[in-house]
Amino acid sequence: MSKRDYYEVLGVNKGASDDEIKKAFRKLAVKYHPDKNPGDKTAEEKFKEINEAYSVLSDKTKRSRYDQFGHAGVGGDGGGNPFGGGFSGFGGNGQSFNFDFGGGGFEDIINAMFGGGGFRAARRGRDFRTSITIDFEDAIFGATKTISIEGEQIKLKIPAGIYDGQSIRLAGKGGEAPSADGQRGDLYVEVRVRAHKTLTREGDLILSEVTIPMTDAVLGTEVEVETVDGKITMKVPAGTQPGTNFKLSGHGAPSRLDSDQRGPHIVTINVEIPKNLNKKQRELIEEFANTKKRGIFR
Repeated sequence: MSKRDYYEVLGVNKGASDDEIKKAFRKLAVKYHPDKNPGDKTAEEKFKEINEAYSVLSDKTKRSRYDQFGHAGVGGDGGGNPFGGGFSGFGGNGQSFNFDFGGGGFEDIINAMFGGGGFRAARRGRDFRTSITIDFEDAIFGATKTISIEGEQIKLKIPAGIYDGQSIRLAGKGGEAPSADGQRGDLYVEVRVRAHKTLTREGDLILSEVTIPMTDAVLGTEVEVETVDGKITMKVPAGTQPGTNFKLSGHGAPSRLDSDQRGPHIVTINVEIPKNLNKKQRELIEEFANTKKRGIFR
């Protein structure tokens, strides 16, 4: 099901002011808040939808990208987690991609509820927790790493598209079972992602900036853009304004876990204004300004 236009969600025009957007959000948030609509799934979905819309339209940068590229300009979901707040699936060797942002599994919930007691809990070994730090590119493309737990070397599959702070559960890789008829605990690996020197991630978007001289913005140029797929030459047309965004389709992060479909890489152009002009340069700029005033150049 396709997403609704964010302006439509809040019931405002595309040119709405920040105050109009804020007022519309507050009105709808009160109307559909879960506390006022207990057990109403439709109201809950509406509440999520208006929060997502407001998170984009209240942010000047995100709103600009949304106006230019639509939902693709904000990672498809307001720039948040494209996995919708949770995902679980199973890989080889008992590995479960349990993305709970550091939380535990079902047994952890049961143990918390019953204070660690209960028949099943008593027969399970202790859950282990550890962490691993990976490069930005490994989070985009996935990787296989080796971790050591109590002397045991374990292969860990990092799925493409994983987020900083998410956890992977490896079933049966925790502590030994306390009895013959029990089962081993699980191992939870929190994944930390190193920051990239020039790239940032927002949902399935990858973002970067390129600064060009004023003359190149006026006359047009080509720039070399660093992406996770290598360097790409991008054309900047004549008359490009500061803050203009360009979209490199398919060079972002996976839209879903381990998916071949990827979001875009968005490049923001910054324009460098010269600070120290020599006499000749100043004369040329003044001449340009005068011709513009006389209406010769538009």
